[in-house]
Amino acid sequence: MSTDKRENMTFAERKKEFELQIQNAETIAISGHMNPDGDCIGSCLGLYTYIVEQYPEKQVTLLLEPVQEKFSFLKYADQITQKKESTEPYDLFFSLDCSDTERLHEFKKYFEEAKYKICVDHHFTNQGFGDLQFIVPDASSTCEVLFSMFDWEKISLACAQDLYMGIVHDTGVFKHTNTTRKTMETAGALLEKGIHSEDIIDRTFYKKSYVQNQILGRALMESIVLLHGKVIFSIIRKRDFDFYGINSSDLDGIIDQLRVTEGIECAILLYEKEDGNFKVSMRSNDAVDVSAIAQIFGGGGHIKAAGCTVHGQPRDIVMNITHMVEHQLNESGEKQESIYDKRNS
Repeated sequence: MSTDKRENMTFAERKKEFELQIQNAETIAISGHMNPDGDCIGSCLGLYTYIVEQYPEKQVTLLLEPVQEKFSFLKYADQITQKKESTEPYDLFFSLDCSDTERLHEFKKYFEEAKYKICVDHHFTNQGFGDLQFIVPDASSTCEVLFSMFDWEKISLACAQDLYMGIVHDTGVFKHTNTTRKTMETAGALLEKGIHSEDIIDRTFYKKSYVQNQILGRALMESIVLLHGKVIFSIIRKRDFDFYGINSSDLDGIIDQLRVTEGIECAILLYEKEDGNFKVSMRSNDAVDVSAIAQIFGGGGHIKAAGCTVHGQPRDIVMNITHMVEHQLNESGEKQESIYDKRNS
């Protein structure tokens, strides 16, 4: 099929092509972005479950970086691997929840050599890649996109649990502005499969270990506000990781707790990586587009949730981001004043 014809396909036609490619492939790989979050894990496991339950004869490989223990109760989580067994290219490769191929990290080479490639994503920064694309920027999550691709009758309880979990994580339990009517309808449909939503939410979103609560408390206690109380940041050093015996996955929830501090427009969390660089996570409330800031540093994400990796001194990184936040806030204020002036002229 020519590129032009694929680009002009309707969603229904692409959905048929999606099913056809699965039927024709003998070896299939599924992968998502580095440092997989709830939506990435849910979408990868959901697609894996959807395929192996319909086509048990297929050789399906689930390539992901190791995931947190809290996700281990999900069916087929034990199938996650970082190794490619065969030297032959995969017949079919799915890239899920990745805005570009670089986000596949060490699995990028397997994607590029695959005979047929399908990209499923919801990031608006995704410019499109692969032979077939399902990119829906208006969707709350990649799991929501997958739900629209799947046949309702073929979604099992285990698959529904994966998709629901992913939606829960990318919507912040349905409180972020990416939650739409379609999101709620999708979640409602998945509930009809018999999943226990409260268990999924508690086990994967809210529950924390004692040491995770300790590092959360320390990050909040040592946080600093800037820009007249509109920016808040906290830094987790390599020595803190060593002292508490934690890894980056134990930092879940810190950035969101910083964001809900009264008066804050932008929250910034930095943690020091093994190579001395700093991973930067940003969250905003109403007036700041953190994805635009992240892209300047080679990162990406959503308008209100984004991240990047930056080399430099942490205070310099924070100050650079704060200046960008200030610029956006000033521009936003000027636009509001302009609209007010027009209405009163």
